[in-house]
Amino acid sequence: MKNLPKISDAEWRVMQVFWNRHPLTANAVAEALADSVQWNPRTVKTLINRLVKKGALGYDVDGRTYLYSPLVQSEDCVQAEGRSFLKRVFSGALTPMIIHFLEEEKLTHEEIDELERILGKKRGEEK
Repeated sequence: MKNLPKISDAEWRVMQVFWNRHPLTANAVAEALADSVQWNPRTVKTLINRLVKKGALGYDVDGRTYLYSPLVQSEDCVQAEGRSFLKRVFSGALTPMIIHFLEEEKLTHEEIDELERILGKKRGEEK
């Protein structure tokens, strides 16, 4: 996996807009976030500029309009963030993390079935 930028919580909110639809202007991102966060459009533009500097976003210029698009895939960032969380909180140990969440969270029958399917598939890989 290539070296991915470290993305803050606020930057994640912005990236999620781009991962769902792109290219977008900064104003379009501010409008998309308006219902969920009370950020000034300048704040959104600042976050976009940080993401450009970090290499998470790129842009094309169309006249006086900047159209931004993601340069990193959401799946890659989720995987990197998951590994970072696992190292920080559970010293890199997967089993204690899984046990913690299974004991603390309520699961639907469908979620339990999905977990059993995944574990069965993993068990099959051992053979």
